[in-house]
Amino acid sequence: MSIGDGSATQDLTARGHDYPAIRQFTVFLENRVGQLMSVVRRFEGSNVRIVALTISDSTECALVRFLLSDPEAGREILERAGLAIVESDLIGVELPMTNQPMLQICTALLAAEINITQVYPLLVRPNGRPAVALMVDNIEQAVDTLLSKGFHTINEDELKAFDPMA
Repeated sequence: MSIGDGSATQDLTARGHDYPAIRQFTVFLENRVGQLMSVVRRFEGSNVRIVALTISDSTECALVRFLLSDPEAGREILERAGLAIVESDLIGVELPMTNQPMLQICTALLAAEINITQVYPLLVRPNGRPAVALMVDNIEQAVDTLLSKGFHTINEDELKAFDPMA
């Protein structure tokens, strides 16, 4: 299946929708030294790579948001660790090769009256180009808008297939 080349999405995902989304896992941690390391270390020895990460902290706790190369296996690892997690769908989108790539993305989504609530960069470049993860208030409309404007959205298969050693 190719995304962004004008072909229609052929199959529904396991989560029951037919748009390309990437899963974000939000983990709630005590705001103490070493807590992030203890979570990151859980992926050691597995084939699950952290492909994006952001942290929002407060005095008492921290919210750590992960995008993982293999969300199914990653969820299993996080659940086995007994961590409180929340799963959300985001859009992965490659940045266009312009001086102001985020301006183009924001302009396209604003024209469709779509609000961006989170954005952070991916640590990997599945197709050799920089990319960001976006949480929006209407993911299906956002994907349709971005694809119609020629943006390439990144799906979970691309994250899973990406080999950083290649």
